[in-house]
Order: sequence, then structure tokens, then C-alpha cells
Amino acid sequence: MRNVHARYIKEEYNSKGRLCKYEMNTPEDFNFAYDVIDDIGVNEPSRRALVWCEPSGNRRLFTFSDIKRLSDKAANYFISLGIKKGEPVMIILKNRPHFWYVLMGLHKIGAIAIPASFMLKKHDIEYRINSASIVAAVCIDCSDLPDTFDSVENVPTLRYKVLLGEKREGWESLDEGIENASDVLQRIPISVRDPMLMYFSSGTTGMPKMVMHDNTYSIGHIFTAKHWHNVDPDGLHYTIADTGWAKVAWGKIYGQWFMETAIFAYDYERFVPDDILDVISKNGVTSLCCPPTMFRMFLNDGNVKNHDLSSLKYTTVAGEALNPDIYDRWYEATGLKLMEGFGQTETTVVICNYTGIEPRPGSMGKPSPQYVIDLLDSDGNSCPPGVSGEIVIGIDPKPAGLMVEYYRDPGRTATIMSGRWMHTGDVAWKDEDGYIWYVSRNDDIIKSSGYRIGPFEIESVLAHHPAVKESAVTGVPDEIRGQLVKATIVLKDGYEPSDELKKNIQNYVKKETAPYKYPRVVEFVSILPKTLSGKIKRADIRKEDNK
Repeated sequence: MRNVHARYIKEEYNSKGRLCKYEMNTPEDFNFAYDVIDDIGVNEPSRRALVWCEPSGNRRLFTFSDIKRLSDKAANYFISLGIKKGEPVMIILKNRPHFWYVLMGLHKIGAIAIPASFMLKKHDIEYRINSASIVAAVCIDCSDLPDTFDSVENVPTLRYKVLLGEKREGWESLDEGIENASDVLQRIPISVRDPMLMYFSSGTTGMPKMVMHDNTYSIGHIFTAKHWHNVDPDGLHYTIADTGWAKVAWGKIYGQWFMETAIFAYDYERFVPDDILDVISKNGVTSLCCPPTMFRMFLNDGNVKNHDLSSLKYTTVAGEALNPDIYDRWYEATGLKLMEGFGQTETTVVICNYTGIEPRPGSMGKPSPQYVIDLLDSDGNSCPPGVSGEIVIGIDPKPAGLMVEYYRDPGRTATIMSGRWMHTGDVAWKDEDGYIWYVSRNDDIIKSSGYRIGPFEIESVLAHHPAVKESAVTGVPDEIRGQLVKATIVLKDGYEPSDELKKNIQNYVKKETAPYKYPRVVEFVSILPKTLSGKIKRADIRKEDNK
């Protein structure tokens, strides 16, 4: 092992062996692709970097030497097209192996990589291109995506369209371009403070925000992989996420390759729990991270006990709050604890059950030593144990791992990054031992008869009702109470909406949690409004109710 990560962090441990101090070093000329990928690729050329497979059985292994060579060729290809340092480039490549070396190639020339989902529609693409002045799009030929791009209008900054797939008029060929490019690349000077990566982050209100990260962001993810994912440098880590989402930066690129572990990519079209468990078993995955919903599906639909998961040594969970029942059932089925973590597109992992901490089911864990974290009330005062407050992150000085800004939106940037703190908009409380427990988003808080009610606890209770497939809890206006708790519910197959079932659900919630939290309003629907990344858009439900 090269122990590349050790050059960029300094750690101290207490007498119990628990990490207590964590400092990061960000050299002025640091560039992840040159200083991590190329270092390992030259000095340990045969070390595994990426294991890729698809349901048909195709499987490919890429070493760090392969990623270095292919990213050098990708960089030269992009230079030949005329793409320059600082120019934004959209990448839509799903889980094809090309994503990783295209991304590294863009890092090497100093372009701003913008990963995106293959599910984008015409207006989504037009908005992104014009908002960020995107100059190039590197896309996979799937889901009519090239046709959608060809239909976009009034996008004057878009100069190049590059396609992974059959040749197509008006598009450059990605495979052909990389194949013909030189694999000799002269290092291009880039500052650690230069912009590197940007995500369009789906919100509960308004158009997506443009979250800009510089080259320090990758260093911020060492902690993510080393102390939260607890990856094995000789193992195989699998984070289940499409490459269009920020979760991939957390789990399938930076921290894992800093730790020299191999990344696993399964290029599937549809999530089938049994299939996923099968590839985990067959490929010897050693650490796994995915949202609680997927662990629930493994347990409900995946016949966990029928799969040999002995290679798995560590499992982590993020993306939504974890129901304690899922924690208990996974532990019973596998003997593995689910180590929850919390963060945002704007951050790396901020709060988590990191190495050395005994998890408490339902708690996000404790603040990462990488950050200064507090919970503040509406007056800006630190909250004592048991009192809910907004999660804030210290920015004086700003640590590596936090976003630079909301691109081209200084007003919004100033709103969340003011004074000493970056405001997350997420509400939580801490217990006497410093464990932090999620409540909800600020704008999801329901205020009823003087109570502040977070939707997650009620949704967790509803998830256990035999008739409820999915639910979203919001507040609806009420002249007497201010707001009433409302549950918008999708029923499981075999159940039909009725007043009797509504009453049954209400009584169930009254029984399982404090009676004032029960949903006085229940609406049955066939589908819940969601963002492209699958998050429930409670704001859309509130908007309809306020009409």
C-alpha cells in the first residue's frame, strides 16, 4: 500500500482508541487525479481500482494503472475538442466504467465536472445548460437521451456533444475519441481552490441549486471512507447509487480511492433485491452502503438468509433517516450493524456512527471530528440535550469538504453561510451522551397546538402498519390548531381506501406514538410526488393543500 491518504490527514486518538482529533492538509497544487490515481497507478499498477459488471454476466476489472492511462487519454481527447480549464461539462454515463475515467480526465484538465441523471427531460437539460453555461455534454445512448438533447433549444454555450454508443449525426464518439487520443499527458497546473465538481441539488422548493466544490472536496472524503464506510484497502466497496447523484462522490470515487480500496459498480436497469444480494455474494463485496429503503427491500423481498453474505464485513446507511426496526432486522439477519451517517450535497459526511462508536438504532451518530457541529435554536443559541435545533457547521475557518458556494447565487449562499456557521436547514436533537437524532427539515416542521412535530417519527410508525406501502406527513392549515397533521398514504396491493381503514390507521398511530401526533387528516393516493433522486416532495403536497 502507498498510504496516500496519510499525506493529507493528521489523526489523534484518546486512551480508549477512539478518534478524537482530525486535521486535513490541502497542498496548494493538489489535484486528486494526478496525486492519488496517478501515484497509485505508477507505483502499484496492478492494484484493483474498479470492478464492473452487468446482469448479462459481462465483467471487467480496471487497475489503477488502467484508470491512469484511460484518464490521460480522456484528458487529451477533451483538450483536442477545445475544452478548457474552468469550463463546465455535464456527464451522464449511468454506471458505465467510462464514468470514472472521464471524470478523472476532466479533473486533469481543470474542467468543472457536472454529473447528472439519465432521467432528465428537455426542460431539465435546458435549465442546467443555461444556468451553468455548460460547454459540453458526455452522454450515454439510453432512454432517448440523445433525442432529448437534440431537441433542446436556446442553449448557446453548448459547443460539444459526445456520445457513448453508436455513431450519431451531430455527436462525437466517446470511445473513438479516447481510443485515438495519446496516453501521454503533461501535468496541467491547477490550484486546490479551483472549482472541480458541481451538482444540481434537488430541493423541496424552487429550481435545483448549483452546488460548487473545489479540489479540497476530495480530501474531505477521506474521513467518509476511512472512518464511516470503514473500507478495507484490499477489499471491495459497493455504494448503491447512479453516477448522476452526489452519493457517488461519497461512496464510489474519492474517499475509497484515497484508501486504495476497489470500487464495485453493478450496471443494472432495475433494482431487484435478490439480484443485488447475488452480485454482492458472487463478487466478494466487503463493505456496503445504501439508503434505508434498499435495506428494507433486501429484508422484505430479497430473502437475505438465502444468500451467502459472509464476505460483507461492514454496512452503512444514509440518504434518509433510519428506522430502528430495519436496524434490528438487518442485524438479526446478518450480524452486521447499520452505521448511519448524515450529510448533504453541500458537504461530506457530517454526523455519523464512525469507527469506535457503538451505534444507537435511530441515531445518526456523533459529529465527525472533521467538523465543528452545533444545534441552534431560532435565536441562535446552542440547544441543551433533549431540545431540537438546526444543525449548523462551523465555517471559521471553512474545512475541506464543504461547498464553495451556490454557483451564481450569492444571495442564497450568504443566507446559509453567515457569520460562524453554515446552516443546513435540518433539525435534530442530541442526548446526554452526544448522540444526535434526526427530526426533520426546517420547512417540514409541523406546528400544531403549540407542538413542534417532525414528520419522520410519524412516517416511521406508519411504515409498520400492514396496509401502508409509503407515506408522507405534512401540516395543513387549521384555524384552531394552526396546523393539523396530515398523512398522504399509498396503500399496499390488496387494500382499498375506506373510512374504516382511515380510522384504523389513525388509531394505530395514536397507539404507537404520542396521541397529539396522530394524523387528523388522511388522504389515500396512488403515487407520492418525488424528486428525480427519489426524495418525497412534501412541499408539493403542502402547495396543493394551501390552494
